[in-house]
Amino acid sequence: MSRKLWIAVAVLGTVASSFAQEGRPRIDVEHYVINAEINPNTQSLAGTASVRFTTQEDRISSVVFELHNALNVSKVEDESGRELGASRSRNDFTVRVAFPEALEKGKTVTLTFRYDGVLTGKEESPVYGVRFASIQSDHSYLLYPARWFPVSGYTEDRYTAEIKVTVPAGNKVIAGGSEQVAQVTGGKLAYTFTTRQPAFPGSIAVVQGDPLRIASEGVTSDLYFRDAAREMAGPYGQEAGKVMTYLTSVFGLPPQANLTFVQTENGAPNGYATTGVIFLSPRSIGDKVNSRLLANQIARQWWGTLLSAESRNHLWITNGAARYAELLYVAQANGPAAMENEVRETYIEALTVDSPPLIQVSRVEDYSPEFWALTAGKGAAVYHMLRSVIGDEKFFQLLKQLPEKHAWQSVNTGDLRKAAEELTATNLQYFFIQWIESTGAPEFKSEYTIFRTQKGFRVMGKVTQDLDTFRMPVDLKIETEGNPEEKRIEVVGTSSEFIVETFGKPKSVTLDPNNRVLRFSNPIRVAVAIRRGEQFVEVGEFGDALKEYSKALEVDRNNSLAQYRVGEVFFKQSNYQSAANAFREALNGSLDPAWVEVWSHLNLGMIFDITGQRERAVNEYKLAVRTKDNTQGAQEIAAKYINEPYQRKGADDR
Repeated sequence: MSRKLWIAVAVLGTVASSFAQEGRPRIDVEHYVINAEINPNTQSLAGTASVRFTTQEDRISSVVFELHNALNVSKVEDESGRELGASRSRNDFTVRVAFPEALEKGKTVTLTFRYDGVLTGKEESPVYGVRFASIQSDHSYLLYPARWFPVSGYTEDRYTAEIKVTVPAGNKVIAGGSEQVAQVTGGKLAYTFTTRQPAFPGSIAVVQGDPLRIASEGVTSDLYFRDAAREMAGPYGQEAGKVMTYLTSVFGLPPQANLTFVQTENGAPNGYATTGVIFLSPRSIGDKVNSRLLANQIARQWWGTLLSAESRNHLWITNGAARYAELLYVAQANGPAAMENEVRETYIEALTVDSPPLIQVSRVEDYSPEFWALTAGKGAAVYHMLRSVIGDEKFFQLLKQLPEKHAWQSVNTGDLRKAAEELTATNLQYFFIQWIESTGAPEFKSEYTIFRTQKGFRVMGKVTQDLDTFRMPVDLKIETEGNPEEKRIEVVGTSSEFIVETFGKPKSVTLDPNNRVLRFSNPIRVAVAIRRGEQFVEVGEFGDALKEYSKALEVDRNNSLAQYRVGEVFFKQSNYQSAANAFREALNGSLDPAWVEVWSHLNLGMIFDITGQRERAVNEYKLAVRTKDNTQGAQEIAAKYINEPYQRKGADDR
């Protein structure tokens, strides 16, 4: 689907959901009793879900639950067995249940839904474009976002549950919570999972065979990987132990140290975590361990399970913390320099979305690129900047204290701010207004003059930027003939002056030398434009992609990556002359990143093969070999096409 159509669908879905939320009477779901039978042969589910809730408004005449459109409700009853009227809205995946008489505030009600349907994985998902439910002959998974049982307060309203799932013999059910297994009639097995702490239980998997059990760093992991991914089960189990051990040192004791990993399918989310269970898609498992994905998903045992966001407008707290866990683990495994590079990439992602502010992220479609850029990318950036503002010691105390204090509860931005202020005895209102409630990022410009004094030198300068309400502490680094001098200054409003005394003669002044502030600069602006262009290419909007790459080249004409991306777009459009021109420009540019060189030669070789210029094609392949760069198997590809011409494979050419 084109990006513009995707955005239209997403926006309409968000607007419809927003209107629906406004029209939904507020209730507090407390407990579920779910009895479901899964038939892998017919790919069907038959379920009964009893949900107990308390009304939070006066005179409630109806309640609304979300349920997958592929599941048909046959009956809804109250606790006395009286059948209630239920209407279905497939636009927003909801079921509205009407009461014969209005309910007063504080009334506790139990409704029982009887429903069934087929879930092959090909049905329209409640989360556009992401497969959260699939029943197959040899495996199945039903994740909470699929709404395979009636859901109220998605990702917001925590609850306890007793979930009983019946499957044919030879199958096993995996879920969070304490487990009981019983044999029932017809050669079937019934698995019952009980969760006594309020969270978001209800993500299950049906597997066959025994797991690979791996003990690592005192952590035991059971891994249910299938097919080619089975070879990766051992390495993933080893790395999971290392990640869990490290994150425990950062966040404190997890709700559950030993984990179960279940493979889903392509089309499912790369990863999804619930209490004690992590679901991974085959694509994300790959052929080498994805440590960052493991760190992100394991971190959700604290950030998402142990505590969660009070509403979707506060999801940056959990998604940002999970992303920041990735960065912390990169530093743990590969050193601080590796983390600095990943922080830069995270900041670039955060800057690809201009609005809305984080406190209004519920306006953004769930699981969309914009959603992750804001809640995860910008959320992690906020954590990194907060670390700079309050210092490492207080910051890591905060990361431990928040999950501990609010265990099995939901939190909001105010809770996090209050905890940080109590730790530091500092008013941080300005910080949260700037990064959570506002949009935009500054671009710093500085000017300074050096004066000689009786004791050394004095640097007097001014920092300017264009956000009138901006306030942020910013570091200065002054290189001198002796040791460098560092000072933290307050940048307030559009213009801030500073004075720094030095002993040695200053040679240069650098603002924000460690790149802690989320801000624009020419290199960052170029990187952001390229990233946006890449996002447009992913959804087939080549015209919009070229516009973004052009923005990058307007700032830096010598940027090889932007030129290379232009070449890729023209290649996909079969505009071979323009593609060749762009790849030549890439070779004449900065050659950063280095892999641009080998792949530009490869693409030129392919173009010459397509246009019947075999001798020139072979020459380009040989030039690719001389680079000795084997990024994404470039050397093997070059060797192949030296011996046999590249052949077009269709409109996409590759």
